[in-house]
Amino acid sequence: MKNKILPFPVIIIFGIIFFIFYKGLEDSKIYTPNVNTKKEIPVFNTKEFFSGENVKSPTIFDPDKVYLLNIWSSWCVPCRQEHPLLMNLNLDDKLYIIGMNYKDNLKNAENFLKELGNPYKEIFIDLDGTIAIEWGAYGVPESFLIYNNKIIKKYIGPLNQQLTDEIFLLIK
Repeated sequence: MKNKILPFPVIIIFGIIFFIFYKGLEDSKIYTPNVNTKKEIPVFNTKEFFSGENVKSPTIFDPDKVYLLNIWSSWCVPCRQEHPLLMNLNLDDKLYIIGMNYKDNLKNAENFLKELGNPYKEIFIDLDGTIAIEWGAYGVPESFLIYNNKIIKKYIGPLNQQLTDEIFLLIK
């Protein structure tokens, strides 16, 4: 008699566990960041890449200009992949591309630019990564489209042809 009663509670327990896991799978808790933000650009101090001069962010961004801030590194393989697209974006006079070199060896970064070309009007240095954190970056590469000192679009990961086409549409 005991052998017949024991399987029933075991089946009930496994059924409850299965139901809990099944419901957990339906509820997606994956965090997706908001890429369409209209928040103010952060205030930061940094150094200019080539001259080493100190720069304050309020002097970098002019109102009524469209900027693309691209956070990149020479050691970043996706940065190398998106670089030709940045060179193409640089051909548009309405877009002012700024580079933020992230946690990089400056000599390696210079060699990267010599090899692939320099799409940036200005490049700034973020040796310890704190400026990228203030911008809300998760890693490299990331790009921020800026207009009137507000971030209007955030691009996580490398740019691709579809995203560059979107940027061209947004700046027109």
